[in-house]
Amino acid sequence: MNPRTALTVLITGATQGLGRGIALDLAARGHHVLLHGRDSERLEATAEEVRATAGHAEVRTFLADLADLDQVRAMADLVRATEPRLDALVNNAVAGGGAEPLRRELSAQGHELRFAVNHLAPYVLTRALLPLLTASAPARVVNVASIGQERVDFDDVMLEEGYEGLRAYCRSKLAMIMATFELAAELEDTGVTVNTLHPAHLMDTRGVREYGLSPLVGIEEGVRPTVRLVTDPDLRGTTGRYFDRFTDARAHDQAYDAEARGRLMALTDALVGGGAGAPGRAVKEPAAGRR
Repeated sequence: MNPRTALTVLITGATQGLGRGIALDLAARGHHVLLHGRDSERLEATAEEVRATAGHAEVRTFLADLADLDQVRAMADLVRATEPRLDALVNNAVAGGGAEPLRRELSAQGHELRFAVNHLAPYVLTRALLPLLTASAPARVVNVASIGQERVDFDDVMLEEGYEGLRAYCRSKLAMIMATFELAAELEDTGVTVNTLHPAHLMDTRGVREYGLSPLVGIEEGVRPTVRLVTDPDLRGTTGRYFDRFTDARAHDQAYDAEARGRLMALTDALVGGGAGAPGRAVKEPAAGRR
């Protein structure tokens, strides 16, 4: 690949499962990959594996625990300080249903863990990296969500009553989709697109097995539609969309409720410290069919 056409892509949760598969695929295509992980040994081992298949592509690593928003911000600061450009951000890291789904866990800031890792962390990371993404435009944000979506209950966002890990996961993934639509509308005409997808059903990942489910497909089934959203030139102008694998699909009804999205974003900005939001941001409808 011509170095001038190689993309620089940051992938969160890149040390295993789908994230590792995305990194290997992009590096093999000649793109530069920035690998995020929360375990330094696994992160370096993955980096060596990706370098072995990367040819002339560059591979760099960033260590952070996304359950701690301070570490998320510190990682974003480091990316902005060390990377001259960022063509795509893939928010892939995930907290699944858990091996003990009835045990409610909290993030470093005291938020329900799945809501924090699956929604708050990618939101904070994306916002913090927007100056670099905008300067690198055209650029893309790809949020890895799920077909498993459950309505966000604004009377109990953190699921303090009737907690169950998969329910928390499904609510957090719908929150991610709602935030995708909001950011896409906000960033219209900046050259930064924001899309989200369900990559594949029950991939062979540790999270699926830990929850006690039987995998149905291999990782590669989720890699292909995710990499497509990063690289396909035909999707350059597509933004504010939810894909079920390769199909432009409809998410949960709540994702299209402007009032609910507004409530979620106001709550999100408050939870992450206020400064991450855009004061006075208008709530817009998703950019339906924009390509």
